[in-house]
Amino acid sequence: MYGNDNWINSYLDAILDAGKGATGAGAGAARGRGGGGGGGGGYGDRPSLLLRERGHFSPARYFVEEVITGYDETDLYKTWLRANAMRSPQEKNTRLENMTWRIWNLARKKKEFEKEEANRLSKRRLETEKQRNDATADMSEDLFEGVKGEDAGDPSVAYGDSTTGNTPKISSFDKLYIVLISLHGLIRGENMELGRDSDTGGQVKYVVELAKALSSSPGVYRVDLLTRQILAPNFDRGYGERDEMLASTSFKNLKCERGENSGAHIVRIPFGPKDKHLAKENIWPFIQEFVDGALGHVVRMSKTIGEEIGSGCPVWPAVIHGHYASAGVAATLLSGALNVPMVFTGHFLGKDKLEGLLKQGRQTREQINMTYKIMRRIEAEELSLDASEIVIASTRQEIEEQWNLYDGFEVMLARKLRALVKRGANCYGRYMPRMVIIPPGVEFGHMINDFDLYGDEDSPSPASEDPSIWFEIMRFFTNPRKPMILAIARPYAEKNITTLVKAFGECHALRELANLTLIMGNREAISKMNKVSAAVLTSVLTLIDEYDLYGQVAYPKHHKNSEVPDIYRLAARTKGAFVNVAYFEQFGVTLIEAAMHGLPVIATKNGAPVEIHQVLDNGLLVDPHDQHSIADALYKMLSEKQFWSRCRENGLKNIHQFSWPEHCKNYLSRILTLGPRHPAFGNKEEQKVPVNCRKHILVIAVDSVSKEDLVQIIRNSIEATRTGTLSGSTGFVLSTSLTIAELRSLIKCTGMHPTDFDAFICNSGSDIYYPSLPNNSHVTFALDNNYRSHIEYRWGGEGLRKYLVKWASSVVERRGRTEKQVIFEDSEHSSTYCLAFRVVNPNHLPPLKELQKLMRIQSLRCHALYNHGATRLSVIPIHASRSQALRSGA
Repeated sequence: MYGNDNWINSYLDAILDAGKGATGAGAGAARGRGGGGGGGGGYGDRPSLLLRERGHFSPARYFVEEVITGYDETDLYKTWLRANAMRSPQEKNTRLENMTWRIWNLARKKKEFEKEEANRLSKRRLETEKQRNDATADMSEDLFEGVKGEDAGDPSVAYGDSTTGNTPKISSFDKLYIVLISLHGLIRGENMELGRDSDTGGQVKYVVELAKALSSSPGVYRVDLLTRQILAPNFDRGYGERDEMLASTSFKNLKCERGENSGAHIVRIPFGPKDKHLAKENIWPFIQEFVDGALGHVVRMSKTIGEEIGSGCPVWPAVIHGHYASAGVAATLLSGALNVPMVFTGHFLGKDKLEGLLKQGRQTREQINMTYKIMRRIEAEELSLDASEIVIASTRQEIEEQWNLYDGFEVMLARKLRALVKRGANCYGRYMPRMVIIPPGVEFGHMINDFDLYGDEDSPSPASEDPSIWFEIMRFFTNPRKPMILAIARPYAEKNITTLVKAFGECHALRELANLTLIMGNREAISKMNKVSAAVLTSVLTLIDEYDLYGQVAYPKHHKNSEVPDIYRLAARTKGAFVNVAYFEQFGVTLIEAAMHGLPVIATKNGAPVEIHQVLDNGLLVDPHDQHSIADALYKMLSEKQFWSRCRENGLKNIHQFSWPEHCKNYLSRILTLGPRHPAFGNKEEQKVPVNCRKHILVIAVDSVSKEDLVQIIRNSIEATRTGTLSGSTGFVLSTSLTIAELRSLIKCTGMHPTDFDAFICNSGSDIYYPSLPNNSHVTFALDNNYRSHIEYRWGGEGLRKYLVKWASSVVERRGRTEKQVIFEDSEHSSTYCLAFRVVNPNHLPPLKELQKLMRIQSLRCHALYNHGATRLSVIPIHASRSQALRSGA
C-alpha cells in the first residue's frame, strides 16, 4: 500500500474538506434565490451528493461525510500536518496509512456504539412507560373520575401556568424576603466576566439580573443571591467580599419603604478550598458545608429584617430558589431545614446534556460521567423535583421534551394529580411539582431609538464619540459599511460556531453582501485556554484562513459586559442580523437582547428559539446541521430589505413580553400562591443543657456493628472527652438508625443515664428525642414535634406504605425466586415517619437506585436506605436525614 500515495492523500484531503460546499458555479449566489427561510429546504443534501449530481462524485469524500461524523477536525488537521512533514516518503505513507485505518476503526466503533445506545434507550423507554402505566393503574378508577373533562385538556393543570383564579395581589406592605442560590461561576454585580470559563455564562447574568429586578418589585424587601466566596489569588478581590449590594433596576411607581438591610445583595458563603476556584463538576463534596453557612446567614438575616421593619418576629424567606443542579441540592437541604417552600430552575438539564454527548459519539457513558459528573448531576435534578413546589421552565418544550425524561416528572400524571388537587381529592401520598413557564427577562435600559439604529447614513465609519468597541470590531473589516452578521457565543462545540463560519465562507454572495462578527468570550492566549475552547477557536481561525476571510470576519479578543449593548447597536446600525445556530439552545437570552436592539435573528430550530420566534416573529429558524440553509436564511434576511424591516418592527413591538417587570410579576404571583411555611423552632426546656448552648458537640454515629461493640464505642467516646480539656463544654448526640425503644435498651446496657446525652437522632434521622429532666419521672424521652412538622412535607403516609408492601412482595418474582420472599414489612420497627422492612437475604436485594426510581415514577417522594448490615430497609421523608436532624436540633 506504500505506493498508493495518491489514494491516501485524496482520502485525507477529503477528511479535511468534509462538509465543504461545492466549488464553482452556483455555490454562492444561487443560494440567495428562493425561500432560504427557516427550513433550509432544497439544500439539506450532503455536498458529496450534490457533486454526484454534477458528475464529480468522490467516494472518499462521501465516506467521510456519511460515515465519519462528530470528530474534531482540528485534531485531524494537526495529525495530517505531522504526517505530511515526514521527509521519508515511506515513513510518511506509513503514518498516513495508520491514520486512515485508525479513522476507519473509530467510525466502525462509533456506529456500533450508536446502535447499542439506541437499543438501550429504547428498552429504557419501554420499561419506564410500563412503570408509569402501572402507576396510573394502581390508582382506582374512581380516583380519576371526572379528570378527563375540561381539566385534562387544560395545560395549566399540568404546568400550573394559568394566571386565572384567586391570584393574590402584591402589596408594598408584604415585605418579602427571597433567597436565590447559584453556587458555581464568577458572580458579581458589575463587569461580569461572561465567557471567562465554562461556568460563567448566561446563567450568571440571569441570576444577577433576577435578583436586581425582584428587589425593585413592590412587596419585596430583600433578595439574597447566595454563592461561593472565592479567595483565589488569580481572581478579582471582589469575589472574596462577603456582601455586595446590587444596584436595583428602576421600576415605575415603586413606593416601598426601604431599610438599611433592604435591596438585592450577593452574599458569598465560604465553603470548599479557600484559595481555589472550583468548577461546577468539583463542587459536589462541599454542598453540605455551604448549607451550614447559608443556614446561619438566613436565620440571622430573618431576625434582622424582623427587627428592622418593627414586627419583632423573624421574616423568614418566602422561597428558597435554587439555580442549576448543585444549587438545587443546596436549596433542598436549606428549605428542609427552614421549612420554607423551594423553587427550582434547572437551566441546562443533565439528561439533555448526556443524550447530546452520547449522540456525538466521542465519549462513552462512563467517560462522560467521569468528565462531567453527569450521573450525580441528574440525581441532583431528580432530588430537586422531589422537594420543589414550583419548577420554573423557560419554554413548554423544556417541560415536555426535557423534564419529561426524568423519573420524577411525567406530563400526563402531573395533569391528573393537578386535577385531583384542584378538586380537593385524595392523591394517596403522590405529589408532583408545579411546572411554570416564565421566560427570562431582559433589561430595557439600552432600548434603541431610530437615530441609534440608522446613525449618519453619509458617514462611512463611526464618529469619534462612538463606543470604543466599535473601533475594535471595525478595524478587522475592509469595508465596514456592509451589514454585520453578529454571533455572541462562548467557544464551545455545542454552539456550532464552525458551521456558521463555513456557511459564510462558502457562500460568495453572502461574503460580498455582509461582514461577520464573532464575539467568543474573552481570551489572552489560545495556549492558556481550556482544551475545548482552544480547539473550537483554533478551528475557527483555521477556517478563516482556509476561506481567506481576512477583512470580512471580526473576532476581537476582549470586550466588557457593559459593551455588549453597543455591539448590538453597531450591528443594528449597519442593518445586519443576529445569528445563533447552536445545536440546541436551552433558552437564548441573546435572541431577546438582539430583538430589543432592533436586530432580526436567524436561530436554531432546536430548543427554545422556536417558542421565542412564535412570540416575536422577528426572523427565521434553521437546521443548525445544514450550513446551506444557514447561508440561505442570512442572505434572504440581508438582501430583502422589506423583510428585514418587518422582522425588526415585529421584534421591537413584541419584546415587552420578555421584560424583567413582566417576569417578576409572574414570578411573585406564583410564589404567593404557595402555602406559608416557616421554621417551627421551639424551646427545648426539657433538655438538661440545650444543644445550641454547647460550645462543642460530639456526634456519635455508628451502625452496622454488634450491640456490644456499639456500647463500647459510646463509652470510649464519652470517657475520652470527659478527661480532656473539652470536659463540661461538650454535649453528646447519639445518631443511629435504631428506634427509640432499641436506644433505651442500648443506653441501659452502657450503664449510663439518658441525661448524659443532649439529643438522640433515631430511625435514620426521622425522629429527634431529648432526655427529660429528672423532675419529670413519667417521661424519659421527649419527642421533638417541631422537627416532625419540618419533615412531614410530601410524606406519602399510608399510600406510600401500601405501595411498598406491594413492591416487597414482588421482589421475589422479579428475581425469579418464587420459593422465598426477600423483604417483609416490619411494623415493630416502623414509626410515623419511618417505614421499616425486614430483609431476609441481603444477597438478593435490589439496588437502592432501582427502588428510588420506582418511587419517583409513582410520584412518591421519599428517601430509601439499607442499614443494620443491609438487614433492614428504612424509608423516610424527603427532608429527613441525620444531617438535617442535626441542623434542626442545633
